Amino acid sequence: MATLRSSSHILVFPFPAQGHIIPLLDFTHRIALAATDIDLTITVLVTPKNLPFLTQLLAAHPRIPPLVLPFPPHPSIPSAVENLKDIPQRCLPALMHTLGQLYHPLLSWFQSHPSPPSAIVSDMFLGWTQRLASRVGAKHIVFSPSGAMALSILYSLWMELPRLDDPRDQTAVVSFDKLPNCPKYPWWKISGLYRACVEGDPAMEFIKDIFHANIQNWGLVVNSFNQLERPYFDHLKRMMGCDRVWAVGPLLPLHDHDDLTVAVHRGGSSSVPLDHLLTWLDACEDGEVVYVCFGSQVVLTNDQMAGVASGLEKSGVRFIWSIKEPSVGHVEANYGMIPNGFEERVANNGLVIRGWAPQVAILSHRAVGAFLTHCGWNSVLEAVVAGVTMLTWPFGADQFVDQTLLVEELKVGKKACEGPQTVPNPEELARVLAESVSREKGVERKGVMELRKAALEAVREGGSSAQDMEEMVKQLFCMQA
Repeated sequence: MATLRSSSHILVFPFPAQGHIIPLLDFTHRIALAATDIDLTITVLVTPKNLPFLTQLLAAHPRIPPLVLPFPPHPSIPSAVENLKDIPQRCLPALMHTLGQLYHPLLSWFQSHPSPPSAIVSDMFLGWTQRLASRVGAKHIVFSPSGAMALSILYSLWMELPRLDDPRDQTAVVSFDKLPNCPKYPWWKISGLYRACVEGDPAMEFIKDIFHANIQNWGLVVNSFNQLERPYFDHLKRMMGCDRVWAVGPLLPLHDHDDLTVAVHRGGSSSVPLDHLLTWLDACEDGEVVYVCFGSQVVLTNDQMAGVASGLEKSGVRFIWSIKEPSVGHVEANYGMIPNGFEERVANNGLVIRGWAPQVAILSHRAVGAFLTHCGWNSVLEAVVAGVTMLTWPFGADQFVDQTLLVEELKVGKKACEGPQTVPNPEELARVLAESVSREKGVERKGVMELRKAALEAVREGGSSAQDMEEMVKQLFCMQA
């Protein structure tokens, strides 16, 4: 017979990238709310420059102590940088590798703590914490900010280690025959993290060990819900050889007033005040606005910027375009420049936001009917919860997989463009944009509204994600009588 411990302590370790840290902190908030029957201590590990990400969580749960450890240096990462948003995506392997240097400081903290954690919940890019958990006798749970399909493919890559017969042939197809629906992708659409690693290189061996350790963990939590990806959850359970795979999503504010206020400040400041943004949206008709955003990492080339701008202008749709601020290096390399005169010409139809956008607030507004997105998983879930049709333009990471799920399997999205260097055809893009908010919105709109209903039901009391969260808490904090 199993009973819950009267008290317990867990360590939460997010990976320092906005698309990773925010959902894991949302999950931490849910754990704190769910574990009401025990005296629970939660410690969240961050490096100094990532401490501001904890502001909202610590305001809601003042008893959560942060553990701040110095960021380990790496020759490929500038000394003032501690988050992926501030460096090119190609630096991801270096960031993963250098964080492994926290093993010994963290071990020392465990060994000196009077009541050390009995469980570690860490991001999927921090799989080396499995070795630490084994050393200190703690349970280890991997948190995936990616969906179950994307995670299944990523695990398959690092287990099977497919290679090109001809390294010059970027169109060679990689098949994932052991996965549901047997997805296939040309090499250039495969995970950039995997493609960037060179066999025998210490960083690659370290990252390969991370994913192998993930598969051996005690449990897995995924920011998704069963109705969205059931076949892939079943696959992950078979791969891990246990049922401790929990679908707890969507992990995001669900549009009541308090959560919306928190959501506005989740990732930074916006160049457009929220009240001005909402006033602008309030003046629009239902479902007539297209929201355009490519996440916290992507900076478009100047040619791509011109293509998007021209497509928006030619379409005549009302729009909000959120643009990541280019660095000096981006500008010098011809990235991120808004075409001259564009904002003045579309002033009656569009709004341009520089920097972080309050995306949840935008998508949840009745005026927004479509979302031109890079298919990052957090954006996908936010669009699903809002019931907004997705127009897909994946750039890398797990985004091509997410596009497959949305467009081919679930049929709730429509392809707009794809590829990190592709320049969209303005006339074609204009057509896709205009159709997405026309009165004949098509099967995608109907499908996403059904998914919205399923997502909201999943997180309500008695829903599949609420039940998985409850079961995870029970198993995590139980002890044998």
